[in-house]
Parts: sequence; C-alpha cells; structure tokens
Amino acid sequence: MKKKITSLTFALALGTLSLGASGIAMAQQAMTEPQVQGQLTAQGYTKVHDLKFTDGMWHAKAKSANGDRVHLRIDAKTGQVYPDELVSKLSEQDVRASLESQGYTHVHDVDFDDGIWKAKADNAAGNDVKLRVDARSGKVIGTD
Repeated sequence: MKKKITSLTFALALGTLSLGASGIAMAQQAMTEPQVQGQLTAQGYTKVHDLKFTDGMWHAKAKSANGDRVHLRIDAKTGQVYPDELVSKLSEQDVRASLESQGYTHVHDVDFDDGIWKAKADNAAGNDVKLRVDARSGKVIGTD
C-alpha cells in the first residue's frame, strides 16, 4: 500500500510540474500589461490609458511623439504597435491571398479600419474566426 501511495504522490508531483511548465509557456506567449506599457513608453508614446486585452491583441489610447491622440493596437506576442492612422501597403486582394497562403479558407468581410485589416474566415480546423491582419505584411496578428 505504501508503494502505491508513494507512486501516486510522485505521479501527482510530475503532473503539477508539467502543468506549471505549460502555464509558464502560455504566459510567455503573450505580453503582460506592464510589458506593453513599457514598450509604448519606450517608443515615445505618452499618456497611455485604457489599456486592455481584447480580440487577441492589446488596445490602448495614448499621445504620439508629435502630440496627436492615437488609438493603438499591439500584437500580444511581438509587441508590434499598430497606430490607427497607419496607411495600408496591401490591397484587399493582397490580404485575401495572404490569408489563404496562411491556411485560411472562405475569406470574407475583408475591411481596412483604423490602420488594420479585419477579416472573417475558416481556420484549418474549419472554425469561423475573426482575424486582425498587419497592414504591411498581411500576417495575422490577432484572432477572435
């Protein structure tokens, strides 16, 4: 009986370590609020406020280096900042082609809004997803 309890205790300890490690890995995938705040400050944004995480990305309001009020979207994994005044280098057709090359199908409702492309499509698992797309590269930067 003592061997079974010891084995069970050891198995539970390993499971806990494994869960802890995966939790750390997941936490490293997305930037924290203080990290985002620091990133924006380092890039010259001031009076950063209304910082929140929605649609798979961080959103904030701030003042740019030239004093303009801006709405920002921040890639939660890379920290890339997308101000609302960004002009896209991609056309709607470019965005559709990029999403299809990334494995999305049935791409629809493609729209450029506040410096970022938005689209709906089916992911590889066949689920309908809302996407946020980088206006320069066509890379998916947020999903919902």
